[in-house]
Amino acid sequence: MKSLAEQMYVYASYHRDGRNKGFHFLGVPMLTFAILIPMAAARLPVGGFEVSLAMAFVAAVLVYYFVLDVPLAAAMVLFIVPVTWAAHLVVDLGLWTWVAVFTAVFVVGWIVQLVGHVFEGRKPALVDNLFQVLVAPIFLMAESFFALGAKKRLHDEVEEMIRVRGLAGLEQRANAGPETA
Repeated sequence: MKSLAEQMYVYASYHRDGRNKGFHFLGVPMLTFAILIPMAAARLPVGGFEVSLAMAFVAAVLVYYFVLDVPLAAAMVLFIVPVTWAAHLVVDLGLWTWVAVFTAVFVVGWIVQLVGHVFEGRKPALVDNLFQVLVAPIFLMAESFFALGAKKRLHDEVEEMIRVRGLAGLEQRANAGPETA
């Protein structure tokens, strides 16, 4: 498994522009919420409780985040638990309501993300690696820590990787040769 710095290097390579990062601070939470809505609708009774696919998915992702970095994962718990709870509340409003909320938030979230990438001048990281969808939330949490002066060693390590290796994804395109129509 790649270290957090290694994964953040790839994601950070696609997110250098401050405006793009700003749009991601809005778009990523929107998409996280949207994706959890249909997962919250898939529920099974387990030991007298209803357990949703959203709960199982969030638990698995949080375990992964805790393996990567305990303080960032703990902060992610403070973000993702209320978002997951909100997704369940939306589902409880009924099928057509949750489908409408999911659709609206998902579409607007993607528009926000793509506007950010216009400023960046690069396609989204997940185009090259779908796994970056899971990296985005913890990347933004790490960016929040960096802004507060925390996790300096992680920040320096990621920036050094970018300095030495360049921007992820650009090498592959350069080695692939000219694009054809």
